[in-house]
Amino acid sequence: MTGTIVKSTGSWYVVREVGTGQLHRCRLRGKFKMKGLKVSNPLAVGDQVEFTVEEQTEGAGVIHHIEPRRNYIIRRSVHKTEHAHIVAANLDLAMLVVTLASPATSFGFIDRFLVTAEAYSIPVTLIFNKTDLYDEDLNDYQGQIQAMYQRIGYPGLRCSAHTGEGVAAIDALLEGQTTLLSGHSGVGKSTLINTLVPDLDIKTAEISEFSDKGVHTTTFAEMLEVRPGTFIIDTPGIKELGLVDMKPGELAHFFPEMRALLNQCRYHNCQHTHEPGCAVRAAVDQGKIALPRYDSYVSMLEADDNRR
Repeated sequence: MTGTIVKSTGSWYVVREVGTGQLHRCRLRGKFKMKGLKVSNPLAVGDQVEFTVEEQTEGAGVIHHIEPRRNYIIRRSVHKTEHAHIVAANLDLAMLVVTLASPATSFGFIDRFLVTAEAYSIPVTLIFNKTDLYDEDLNDYQGQIQAMYQRIGYPGLRCSAHTGEGVAAIDALLEGQTTLLSGHSGVGKSTLINTLVPDLDIKTAEISEFSDKGVHTTTFAEMLEVRPGTFIIDTPGIKELGLVDMKPGELAHFFPEMRALLNQCRYHNCQHTHEPGCAVRAAVDQGKIALPRYDSYVSMLEADDNRR
């Protein structure tokens, strides 16, 4: 039997069977390693698996094969510093919910998320939430930030789950796709999802019957069906997003505005920080690369704290 992981609680996985949509509570047989990376979760929401139902336990099964992932979002594990944590796999789109007030999302966090998504060719749309809290100055600032990211290929949408602004546009983007919804705690993801999926309680209760917790929590990622063929993956609020398995020499390749200039630098191994004849630094000086983006690049290169 084949299915999709719709919830992971660590030792048990909820699998939605392909075709029937039936849910099965499964455990993993054996160990699974991912390209030599140490991961805290061998399976993630969105993974496609093969499993067998055990007759002695109604509805329970054993996962014995994981299909290769076409992409994933990964971060450093909070609890195991040498391990990585796969946030979700096999995504068509990622939506990063950011706020400019209550709380303010840092450029460092936004850009780390974009770099991680860029590394696996996952399209990202920025959702600027809580616009009902913006005054005139903040509205102007939000427009500038949205335009900055739009220029380098990341579309943005203004949104207020309370007033309904932007909700229809977000819903249209979800159509027929599996979309990861991510962001810091407190940016309003839960309220937004409740608006997009009105019968959320029914859907989460159905899945939670098979999980260890028995109730819906945001401790674990969870895939929710918005409508047939359209899914949202809800994730816990992310405090930090440390980069994983990314070498310093590769980092600039995941900044689209820098990638276009890399062959114009004087030195092939240019780090774009102090070297003479650097096309990237020249573009920053000329205003062609936004200074906040360059600052994020340097911060990542130096492995600085990303919560600034």
